[in-house]
Amino acid sequence: MTTSTSSAAAVPTHRVLFGAVAVGWVLADQLSKSWAVSSLKDQSVDVVWTLRFQLTVNHGASFSLGTGFGTWIGLLALVVVGVLVWKGGSVRSRLGAVALGMIVGGALGNVLDRAFRGDAGFFQGGVIDFIDFQWWPVFNIADIGVVCGAILLVISTLLTPPPDNVENTDAHSSSEESPTAANSSSTIESN
Repeated sequence: MTTSTSSAAAVPTHRVLFGAVAVGWVLADQLSKSWAVSSLKDQSVDVVWTLRFQLTVNHGASFSLGTGFGTWIGLLALVVVGVLVWKGGSVRSRLGAVALGMIVGGALGNVLDRAFRGDAGFFQGGVIDFIDFQWWPVFNIADIGVVCGAILLVISTLLTPPPDNVENTDAHSSSEESPTAANSSSTIESN
């Protein structure tokens, strides 16, 4: 019983990796948006095929849905980020830590836009979008983090055994060792 409890506690968490990915994603997002605001005000840049960089400001949610609810969307995102940060402190797989870090970093990047990129006051700003395929809604680095992080989180969940299986595996391996230990002790006693 203590073996499974101590082995479950011995499984390392990846808080540092989670935090590093989240902070790195926020920085990459905010730096790319600063570049977009300063470089794409009066022009768009064709990159390759249908990809171009074109500055837009989104005051709604994904795909510009919910325009006019930016404050509520930002506050809801803050609550979600808080829950994910709390869960991120106990993530036990590297892939899960990277996934949660990408989601948190992306969500925070867009929350920062809503909070500070507006002239009408706190949480009255819009999200800076600039990556445009011309056949898909315009998005940004933060959006990439949220979407790809969610996909990685699903993959991580599918690949990581539930905690019950880890404990049962540990208990099973310790019970396999027990008969050997019991046999050796009974052999010693009988001699």
